[in-house]
Amino acid sequence: MQNDILNHRDILYISFFNQESILFLISIYSNLSQSALKYLKDTEVNISNVLIMTSDFNIRDSIWDLNYPHYSIYRDTLFDITDSFQLELSQPTEYFPTRYSDNDRNSNSVLDLVFLYLMSFEFNSHHIHPNWRLSSDHAPISIDIPIIDKHISTKQCSLITGSNKEKHFLKELTPFIKRLDISFIQSIDILKSTVHNLSINVENIWLKYSKMVNITKHSKVWWNKEC
Repeated sequence: MQNDILNHRDILYISFFNQESILFLISIYSNLSQSALKYLKDTEVNISNVLIMTSDFNIRDSIWDLNYPHYSIYRDTLFDITDSFQLELSQPTEYFPTRYSDNDRNSNSVLDLVFLYLMSFEFNSHHIHPNWRLSSDHAPISIDIPIIDKHISTKQCSLITGSNKEKHFLKELTPFIKRLDISFIQSIDILKSTVHNLSINVENIWLKYSKMVNITKHSKVWWNKEC
């Protein structure tokens, strides 16, 4: 939680890591006077890499509430903020109210919104789950994030440092490199051909002396190519 960036009791600014990237999620409860939105509008901070901004914005507007034919004066403020974060309004896969009234005088409404990163190709919609709300007056919202299958090797070819296999590998590799003729490399095509031939021969010598071992956190290898 990054309270050093956004310090407001109704705003959670959460950072998380995805490989080498830092991304952010903003959760907002904006009361009827819209104090959280006013704070965001008046606070000059350089916020980037926001992936999702969501929660209860307490704004009824015809754009996201199909049963409410009116315009809210806070809509433009909200869109100015989301535009500055490079976010766009997510559309639900099915339209349901997100807030359910506890009396017959007030109608159910859409107050919980989701804004997603504008450039995202992984997800661009959300689901509203009225059947999951139990005793709550708000329906839960979910987003599908696809997980792509990835092959992770558990074994690899390796040479033990200081072993006889390593010595034989170096003994055969060294004279080959010394005999490599680079005096006639006069074009990019010749260079590519020379490097390709070198790669093939190094790989053949490597496969001749290396052996398959299990990968552990202590593994140290000469070569990261699978056998």
